[in-house]
Amino acid sequence: MADSSRRKPPLVADKRYSSAKSGAKGTAKAGAKKTAKPAKTTKTTKTASKAKPATGGRRRTKAAARRGSGGGGGGIVGFFKRVIFGIFGLIWGFSWRMGMVIGLLIAAAVGYQYTQLPEMTALLDGRARGSVTLLDRNGQVFAWRGDQFGGVVTTETVSPYLKHAIIATEDRRFYHHFGVSPRGVASAVAINLREGRGPLSGHGGSTITQQTAKLLCLGVPYDPESGMTEAEYEADCRQSTLWRKIKEAIYAMAMEAKYSKDDILTIYMNRAFLGAGARGFEAAAQRYFGKSASDLKPAEAAMLAGLLVAPTRFAPTNNLTRAQNRAGVIVGLMQEQGYITQAQADQARANPAELSEAAAARAGGYFADWVMDETPEFFGDKTTEDVIIKTTLDQRIQTSAEEAMNFIFQEKVSPGSKAQAAIVVMSPDGAVRAMVGGRKTRVSGVFNRATQAKRQTGSAFKPFVYATALDLGASPLDMVTDEAFCMTIPGSGQWCPQNYTHRFYGQVTLTEALKKSLNIPAVKISEKYGRDKVRLVAKEFGLDSDLAMGPALALGASESTLINMTGAYAGILNGGSSVKPYGLTELKLVGDDAPVFGASGGIGERVIRTEAAEQLIWMLEKVVSEGTGGRARLPGWQVAGKTGTSQEARDAWFIGFTADYVTGVWMGYDDNTPLKGVTGSGLPAEIWHETMMRVQEGMTPTPLPMREPIPPTAPPAAKAPSSGGGGLGQAVDQLLRDIFGGGGGGNGAGAQSKR
Repeated sequence: MADSSRRKPPLVADKRYSSAKSGAKGTAKAGAKKTAKPAKTTKTTKTASKAKPATGGRRRTKAAARRGSGGGGGGIVGFFKRVIFGIFGLIWGFSWRMGMVIGLLIAAAVGYQYTQLPEMTALLDGRARGSVTLLDRNGQVFAWRGDQFGGVVTTETVSPYLKHAIIATEDRRFYHHFGVSPRGVASAVAINLREGRGPLSGHGGSTITQQTAKLLCLGVPYDPESGMTEAEYEADCRQSTLWRKIKEAIYAMAMEAKYSKDDILTIYMNRAFLGAGARGFEAAAQRYFGKSASDLKPAEAAMLAGLLVAPTRFAPTNNLTRAQNRAGVIVGLMQEQGYITQAQADQARANPAELSEAAAARAGGYFADWVMDETPEFFGDKTTEDVIIKTTLDQRIQTSAEEAMNFIFQEKVSPGSKAQAAIVVMSPDGAVRAMVGGRKTRVSGVFNRATQAKRQTGSAFKPFVYATALDLGASPLDMVTDEAFCMTIPGSGQWCPQNYTHRFYGQVTLTEALKKSLNIPAVKISEKYGRDKVRLVAKEFGLDSDLAMGPALALGASESTLINMTGAYAGILNGGSSVKPYGLTELKLVGDDAPVFGASGGIGERVIRTEAAEQLIWMLEKVVSEGTGGRARLPGWQVAGKTGTSQEARDAWFIGFTADYVTGVWMGYDDNTPLKGVTGSGLPAEIWHETMMRVQEGMTPTPLPMREPIPPTAPPAAKAPSSGGGGLGQAVDQLLRDIFGGGGGGNGAGAQSKR
């Protein structure tokens, strides 16, 4: 018995499964009673041992019951639950792992772009070409060419209204996102789909940072050697493919990491294209309002911010009302977002932005094109520098010419007519003061009829026939016989010119012949003094196109441009010296004080004697005061000029001058269709009159530098002309008739020049 009482108690269920607390109590009790009552302890232990298995059995029975009822994993429902939860588990596991991989790739891409970004200041002016600013004779800007960059602006130097207008319009959460706005993208996609477009077509949901990335072409600069034009390069930068959008987002996030928000906005304000060649808000402020971007008012700031969505469509120079309406919308956004007060918004709407005088006038489009054509390309259309060109343009005279053109076509030309006209006004030294190259006066980059159209000059050429005779000693009072006249032209047969009136006037002075624009006397004088000499005088006066070789030279069968014809008449006015028309007086690079070069034209070599020129002016004054140019008369002014109409009335001219200005007018059809009822003495003379009435308004009349000839002491019929002076007498006329066969064929067909 003693041995059995010393044996260890058996391991029972309560020691294996009871809680720690229960086990501790059981152990303590057992230890306390171990010596005194070993048998009782054993009995108690056995009782507990028997009770535990019953409890475990009940639990297993309940679990089995649950499984059997379908609440756990048994049955068809449990099977599908396990499948669905398994699939979701796989997807979730795959998704977070892929998300981690994509996040790491994006972070790597952003980090790489970050290392490639230059300093902010290197991104402010990204133009591939420079700009040309054109100044008028008074130093006022009247036109621009190329990409105008007004200078660097920052968020601190621009008007706060401009900064707030940009943010209110383009990206109201600019200061709160990380470069990409998921909310903005989702909203833009929804709008595009609702409007029937593709998800990436139309609204882009781009932040200002993304737009800046696009302006920077994701860091790829324009390379002229790539074979792409600048327009093609910019179109490529504006692509909206999914892959391009991804790269744009990465570049934008890299910019957010590299630069501050204000730095990004500064780049944006300097790179944005704002229409009319303006790059950046400083250039746009100067171009449209003639002021700095730091001085903009709310209405002006709103108008410039409105250009961002569509620079050409909303450019105020294209449609001011449309631009003002767009600005009104942006004023509302600025008020809604708290950038301006109700009173400021009302003030901006009541007083919308207006263009500066230079921008509103858009003066000198044809003139500016001509100056650019005359400027070397590396300082003009293809300049990489910023260039300032001072010109001869007088904006008051330019406006006068435009108004005259519009008045005549509105009042005296049928609405359906497609006839065109051109005007050139210049000083006697060849400085061009105004130029209109067509009926549409305020255009640019189109065909310029004043400088590019070569047309037959008709009787407007005759002054150079008489200039040759006067320079060789003839007098305005010398006589010539207007009668039936024919010539035999080798290879062409007989040629018989006729007057416009189909009448003959007998004995007339040279002045009378020019005044009535008679054709036969002009041909006789040309043949007497030499066709080759007439051609030489005309060429030295600037009519350097291919001049006719036959006797029709005297009747204006040759072609010329209006600007060259006007320049040739300027040579007569200035005393007989040649003139090269010019528009550029000085060209400088921005930042340089010394000009690169100066005027490219002006007065040249003497062509005829001063006395001959002054006598010719006297003759041309008679054309206006007594002859075919009567519609060009100006009350109180001495006016000299000449009408001209080419064969079949395809071209009509009037070129004339006062002591101050020479003005040329051409009228005709671009396709050479004959004019109906129009000669040089008609509408061209009226356009000239309307132009000069406006040009000379308020000026004091100045007499023409003309010289009246001294009447001969002997009867005119007894005086024969010679190369040293004198007139054409009847004996010489008879001799010419005998030589050229002038007795017959007076009614034969031939070229004729009209008045």
